[in-house]
Amino acid sequence: MKLQDIIIAETENWVALNKPSGLLSIPDREGKEESLKKLLQVRYEKIFTVHRIDRDTSGLIIFARNEEAHKFLSKQFEGRQTIKIYTGLVLGSLTEKEGSINSPIAEHPAQNGTMIIHRNGKEALTDYIVIEDFGIYSLLEFRIHTGRTHQIRIHMKEKGHPIVCDPLYGDGKPVLISALKKKYNLSKKEEEEKPILGRLALHSYRLSFKDLDGQTKEVEAAMYKDMRATIQQLEKRTVRKN
Repeated sequence: MKLQDIIIAETENWVALNKPSGLLSIPDREGKEESLKKLLQVRYEKIFTVHRIDRDTSGLIIFARNEEAHKFLSKQFEGRQTIKIYTGLVLGSLTEKEGSINSPIAEHPAQNGTMIIHRNGKEALTDYIVIEDFGIYSLLEFRIHTGRTHQIRIHMKEKGHPIVCDPLYGDGKPVLISALKKKYNLSKKEEEEKPILGRLALHSYRLSFKDLDGQTKEVEAAMYKDMRATIQQLEKRTVRKN
C-alpha cells in the first residue's frame, strides 16, 4: 500500500485518508505494528490525531497537520459538531427500516478489547437507515453522534443484526459467492473458494466539519473493492430471485 494512493484530500491544516481494513489508525501500546499515523509521520514533519476508526473498519479518517488545526478540529469532534456517516452490511432483514439505538457502552470486565452494553457505560447514540434489503444481508447507513469504541458493531449486535464478518460481535463468517449464486464452480486454478469479503463489512463513508476558515467541508471515501463487489453480487441475486 502506498500512502499517496489512499490520500483523499489535503490542505496545509489537515489530511483526509481512506484507511484500509486491518491497518491501525494510531500505534498500539506496544508500538510494534504498522499504523496510519506512523506512515504519515514519515511523509509530514508533524501529524496530530484528531479521531480514530477501528482497525477492522475501513474508510475516512482525518489527521491535523499543525497544533492550531488539531485543537480546532478536536474540539468539534469532542463537542459532537461533526457529521459522521458510515455504511455497512448486516446480517438479515430489519423490521424497522430506520431508527435510533441509544444504549450506553462500557468495556467488558473480563474480555480485553471487547465492549458491552451496560447501564453504567458511556452514552452512545447511533442512527440507522436501511438502504437495501437483500434478505440474507441488508445494506445500512449509520450516523454516529458519539464516538465509542466498536459503537456501531455493538449496537447492531444488540439489535440482533450484527455487522457481516464481525469476529467479535457476529459469527465472523466470510461471504462466499457460492452462497449467493446457485451455479458456482471453482476455477481449475483454485483448490478452495476464496471469500469475496473476508473482513468486517463496515466503512467510514462521509465526514462533515468546519474548516479553520469557517467553511463547511464534506469529505467522502469510496468503498473498497471487496465491499463494492459483495453489494453488486447481492443486487444481482435479488434481480435473479425477482
